[in-house]
Amino acid sequence: MERLAEACRQAGRQPEDVALVGACKRQPLERIAGALDAGLRILGENQVQEGEAHRAALLEAGCGDGVAWHLIGPLQTNKAARACDAFDVFEAVDRPKIAERLNRVLGSRGIGVRGCLLEVNIGREPSKHGFLPEDTEAMLRMGELDHLRVRGLMAIPPQRSDARESRSDFAALRRLRDRLARGGLFGDREGWLSMGMSADFETAVLEGATHVRIGSALFGPRPPR
Repeated sequence: MERLAEACRQAGRQPEDVALVGACKRQPLERIAGALDAGLRILGENQVQEGEAHRAALLEAGCGDGVAWHLIGPLQTNKAARACDAFDVFEAVDRPKIAERLNRVLGSRGIGVRGCLLEVNIGREPSKHGFLPEDTEAMLRMGELDHLRVRGLMAIPPQRSDARESRSDFAALRRLRDRLARGGLFGDREGWLSMGMSADFETAVLEGATHVRIGSALFGPRPPR
């Protein structure tokens, strides 16, 4: 994707240092398959059911091999078992209860260790889920789980009139990631930063995003419901 490559150039980073997550919400299967043919290797789904359907259809079409599936939307505890079957990484773990439920399911099924990101309500919006930035003790405890490995943080900043205004939110998430890394949350790793979407991912790349979740800028406008 040319815009992502240019954003990396502007930030003095290598394009391979920023992973492109194709946000598939309500996207037609043919667009997703076309992106895979062009080299996309990470697909992000907002809902478990839609992700299951996309995954099954792509595998049946012979173009789903070698794809990493990320759940980028919120997860309800009653869908944790299905999510463990369908996804490799859970990007929106927004409270300890969800992390503990995933950990139990993974352990009871012998699935092995899966990765997750902790969703941070970086803008402290009452309408959004996620850990508050000061919940460092609760986030550090997530590193004690046996079957769920915290790989980094994810955030969806408040909507701004100018995408560049989100830069302070992205910078705040990066600083929080660095603080939690010093506390050992990510082991000997730096920790992923999943931040930035179609409207603001260039700004996120400037502040150190390791993963950007892009839908319409990659696949085109979503069809109406």
